[in-house]
Amino acid sequence: MILFISDLHLSPRSPGATALFLRFLSGRARQAEALYILGDLFEVWVGDDIDDPYHNRITAALRAASDAGLQIFVMHGNRDFALGEEFAARAGVRLLPDPYDLIRPEWSFVLSHGDALCLDDQAYQAYRAKVRNPEWQRKMRAKPRWMRDLLGRYIRWRSARRKQANRGYDDLQAAATEDLLRDHAYATMIHGHTHHPATHDHFVDGIHVERWVLADWHEDRGEALAWDGETLRREAILPES
Repeated sequence: MILFISDLHLSPRSPGATALFLRFLSGRARQAEALYILGDLFEVWVGDDIDDPYHNRITAALRAASDAGLQIFVMHGNRDFALGEEFAARAGVRLLPDPYDLIRPEWSFVLSHGDALCLDDQAYQAYRAKVRNPEWQRKMRAKPRWMRDLLGRYIRWRSARRKQANRGYDDLQAAATEDLLRDHAYATMIHGHTHHPATHDHFVDGIHVERWVLADWHEDRGEALAWDGETLRREAILPES
C-alpha cells in the first residue's frame, strides 16, 4: 500500500489539521509501505534552522513514523520550497525532485506538486523561478530569522491575494500537462496544488491517461490517495479515523 497526500499547509494556526496529520502518521500511515507528500506540507518554511516547538513536533512525528518502518518522501510545494536536506535528515524523509517518476512492477506514476504547470499565471511563474533559484535561496538562508519571517508573511499574503483574484490561472495548462504525460511515457499523474480534487481523463497521442488531483486538508478533514497495487482510491482522514 502506498499513500499520497498534499497541501496540508500545517502551521500553529491550523490545530485541527495538525491533529489530523499527527493521528494519521501514528495510525493509518503506518499500515502503508510508503507515504508521498507532494508539496505544501507546511504553510510556510523559511529555513532548516527553524527551531520552535511546533515545527519540532512535526519533524519528530515524521522521524517516529520513519523509524517505525514507513518510507516517507517529500516534494517541495509553492509554500515550503525552502525545505532542505537538514530538515530531511532530522525528519527521516527523502526529498524528491519535481516531477518524479514512481515506477512500480504493476504500474507507473509521475508525481508533481503541480504549480510548475500553471503556465497561464505568468506572474506566478516568474516568482517561482526566482524563489527556486539556488543562489536566491542561499541568500535567503543567510538573512536573519526576522527577515525570513517577514518573507514568510509575504508568501502567505501573496497566495491569499491570488486566490481572491480568482482569475482561473490556478489550474494546469492543458498543453503543458499533455507534454509532461508524453515525456513520462503516459504514466498516471498524481499532483496537488490546485485544491480541486478530481480525476481527469486525458487522451495523449491516442492513449488514455488518468490525472488524479489530491485534496487539500482542512481543520476537520483530510484526504489520502491510496494505491493497493491494482487501483487508486480516496480515503477520508477524519478526527476519529
